[in-house]
Amino acid sequence: MAFSAENRKGTLSGIIFVAIFAAAATMIAGLAPVKALGISPLVIGIVMGIFYANTLHQHIPSAWGTGITFSGKKILRFAIVFYGFRITFQQIMEVGLSGFTVSLIMLSTTFIIGTFLGMKVFKMDRDTSMLTASGASVCGAAAVLATEPVLEAEGHKTAVAVSMVVLFGTISMFLYPVLYASIIEPATGFLHMTPEQFGIYVGGTIHEVAQVVAVPASIPGAPVDMANSAVIVKMTRVIMIAPMLIVLGLYLAMQAKKAGTAGNGLTLTIPWFAVYFVGMAGFNSLDLVPHAIVGVINQIDTFLLTMAMTALGMGTIFSKFRGLGLAPVYTATGMFVWLVAGGFVVTKLVTSVFA
Repeated sequence: MAFSAENRKGTLSGIIFVAIFAAAATMIAGLAPVKALGISPLVIGIVMGIFYANTLHQHIPSAWGTGITFSGKKILRFAIVFYGFRITFQQIMEVGLSGFTVSLIMLSTTFIIGTFLGMKVFKMDRDTSMLTASGASVCGAAAVLATEPVLEAEGHKTAVAVSMVVLFGTISMFLYPVLYASIIEPATGFLHMTPEQFGIYVGGTIHEVAQVVAVPASIPGAPVDMANSAVIVKMTRVIMIAPMLIVLGLYLAMQAKKAGTAGNGLTLTIPWFAVYFVGMAGFNSLDLVPHAIVGVINQIDTFLLTMAMTALGMGTIFSKFRGLGLAPVYTATGMFVWLVAGGFVVTKLVTSVFA
């Protein structure tokens, strides 16, 4: 047990050690050049954790390992629950059926395509394939973190998935404004998108929330409708992580039963933290907590998520990546092509139906 008499001191020391790294990551993310790129402290945290894991980890007392593990498991679940304070059901209603439908289609198809490409085409293991797919289909690093305990995946596989989110999410930040300026905005016919449609497209296909915010902000003269639509659709995708994890848990239970490893009955491990996440979003929708306090809660939650990400990075040893090769990059590339091209077509068709 992490907080048993013999482990308590090491656990607390490990948690404090991770918190110091997370504080440094938060400070770096706040620097103007880094902030302009839309790089979240979560990403910086895992990079710092990976650096530590492959350089200095042997110089730290092994007793601290329980605290690092606690940060990557227990604190993670707690932080995901309070992530619900970033969302309200009213926001989802604002974007209407078109935004909801685009979110649902892109989430489900991207996850299926990514899992298929990873496992069947590029021969990756199940966990790495699904983690990579969840990051692209839902909400980037936060989705990878939320999916990891459902799969009971190893930390280095989580790191692989997050690295793909960083790579292709960053490419998206630079690609989408160019597409809008050179193709979509001045075009007529099918290629033309209204600012609201483009916002739905951005929110429905780009990985991280910060990256979604950055795209409209980088387009000169972008109307408020574009930014609002992008963020609301993105948050709709975020809240869909709960039903996605429940469906994934059911699927894994069925596969275990089929393989004869689940005993006589169908065992479904419900990711309760995902259910609590929806409950927290519902509570936030009641607007009972002052906005200033919600802002503080979100800041604390971001720090806790950064701690969790840093802890996962600290368990990532490069030697564990042997055998994966470029398969994660190929898988993420396939999903990226679908998000950009397929997402454009889906957005145009759905918004025309609900116009």
